[in-house]
Amino acid sequence: MEPTDTDRGAGGAAAAGSAPDADDGPTGAARSDGSSPAAAEHGAGGIRPEGSRPANADGGPTPAAGTPPPSSGERYRNGPRHWLTWILFATLVVVGVAGFLFWRHSQAQSAQQAPRVPPPPTVATHAAWQGDIPVHLEALGTVTPLATVTVKTRVDGQLMSVNYREGQMVHEGDLLVEIDPRPFQAQLTQTQGQLQRDQALLENARVDLNRYSNLYARDAIPKQLLDTQVATVHQFEGTVKLDQGQLENARVQLVYCRISSPISGRVGLRLVDPGNIVHVTDTTGLLVITQLQPITIIFNVAEDYLPQIQQQTRLGHKLEVDAFDRAQQQRIATGEVLTFNNQIDTTTGTVRLKAIFPNEDSALFPNQFVNARLQLDVHRGATLVPAAAVQRNAQGPFVYLVKPDQTVAIQAVSVGATDGSTTEIVKGLQTGQTIVTDNFDKLQEGARIAGNKPMAEAARTSR
Repeated sequence: MEPTDTDRGAGGAAAAGSAPDADDGPTGAARSDGSSPAAAEHGAGGIRPEGSRPANADGGPTPAAGTPPPSSGERYRNGPRHWLTWILFATLVVVGVAGFLFWRHSQAQSAQQAPRVPPPPTVATHAAWQGDIPVHLEALGTVTPLATVTVKTRVDGQLMSVNYREGQMVHEGDLLVEIDPRPFQAQLTQTQGQLQRDQALLENARVDLNRYSNLYARDAIPKQLLDTQVATVHQFEGTVKLDQGQLENARVQLVYCRISSPISGRVGLRLVDPGNIVHVTDTTGLLVITQLQPITIIFNVAEDYLPQIQQQTRLGHKLEVDAFDRAQQQRIATGEVLTFNNQIDTTTGTVRLKAIFPNEDSALFPNQFVNARLQLDVHRGATLVPAAAVQRNAQGPFVYLVKPDQTVAIQAVSVGATDGSTTEIVKGLQTGQTIVTDNFDKLQEGARIAGNKPMAEAARTSR
């Protein structure tokens, strides 16, 4: 029995839908939007253009009749999941690159923040040498002039003239001031006249005495009259001597009207101006003169050094004394010990010394404060080092000794005399050994040094 048209349509429809797409679900009866596959193939109008093929679910053309359908792997590679895989892979690559860059940046920061090992410090070194060094005693001293004179008047009168300038250097005998001499000249003339009168009376008395003597020899007058005449002659002789004394006094008073300099020295500020009346009882005086050449310095030293000083003076040795400024940097003058006091000050345990200086350049000034340096002895053939190289700690003085491997070691030493920038090492160091002279704050026991810069030898050779 042949099938009817109705059966063929139904069977054709079933045959056409017998191979459902994998994307249509297990039944393949309908799509997710409720439309049939045939309707989807024919479009909205249900009519498919002639010669065209229905579209595949992947958007591609429907395979022709007789072409086997694509496998599930091919559809997976050609579907949306393929792009998702590439996006995920690219994301992983970006994250990996970013992580690598972050790691590199962290490593760079760690390298920058890591502590750097400081290089060995550069220090100056100097080798110990052998030489002579003087032994000095240092003390505070005061410049004291040998003579200071306050010039006063010895007569009363008006000050007529001043023959000096303030601060002038004067010599002994130079005329300084003049006082009105006229009253004293009048007194001198009066005394001279009185002396002449009394001398005339004395001559007359002597003549009478001669006459009385002749008369008495001839028993012409009594002995009493002769004796009276002898007394009269003696009286006039005394009067004449008195007049002579008054005359000399008047002459001296006249000399006192001209005041001369008693010493050579420097005149201070003027105390009285011309025209004033000066008196012997004035306490201020007319001017002050201070001797500057030579001049002395008085200073104290401990009594422990007195035996050495006495021994040197007994041997006739001159003890040299240098005067330095307050900072002890500049030497002002050089002199020698003149003498020392005859007793020790029990309150301080010191003895006072006086040194004399020529002071030809007037560098020392009265009452000036100086640092006196007395040379007691000279140590010869001593081991010497720069004074800056000697350091001190709780154990005492030490130096940084440079070893052959360019490391330093703390070397304890015993210090002797010091002269300026040079120090004597009594024990602990030998001549020729190298020591450090600066940058001590960067050194410790066993520290390594580099780039030694030797100190100039000029300081050593200049001595």
